[in-house]
Amino acid sequence: MSEYPAGRYFVAQARNNAWANHRLLKACAQLTQAEFEAPRTGFFPSIQATLNHILVIDRFYVDAMEGGRLGPAAWADALPCATVADLQREQSAVDRRLIAWCEALDDLSRIVEVHRVTRIQRERADRLLLHLFQHAIHHRGQAHAMLSATGVKPPQLDEFFSTGEAPLRAAEFAELGWTESTIWPGAVEP
Repeated sequence: MSEYPAGRYFVAQARNNAWANHRLLKACAQLTQAEFEAPRTGFFPSIQATLNHILVIDRFYVDAMEGGRLGPAAWADALPCATVADLQREQSAVDRRLIAWCEALDDLSRIVEVHRVTRIQRERADRLLLHLFQHAIHHRGQAHAMLSATGVKPPQLDEFFSTGEAPLRAAEFAELGWTESTIWPGAVEP
């Protein structure tokens, strides 16, 4: 584990998060707007609403980690992105901010102030990151299940470190501007 410090783990998690968002949104781009908005069974009533919720909460926490005070204003608009293309652009932007923040993180016990409705929550950076990643995984899974009820095949979302999909992974990493060694410094490219 000494070759891979704890802070670097969160950088890898942030990239995995971005990659999963990229894959899922790329699949959703094959839907018609009506399919994207269609009522479905889930915690949120559509693929559109579910993916927008991920974006809204990502913005809320990333802003807090960056020292911002956006707070509950983050969710004033529950559907800030009407289309998949809008979501792809906005989710990618917040994913890049999260990666950059994790890359700059030098103290996992750093306290982040999260502006809530009636109070300021003070949380360790590592705990907040774990919560943020779990939140996104939870709701991406719901959107993934909803997508399976359409004609679009849901993408594999849990193969980030697998060698089984090396050519596809390399192509998708290129779309994101990454290489294997971006994720794992010193890694041998496939």
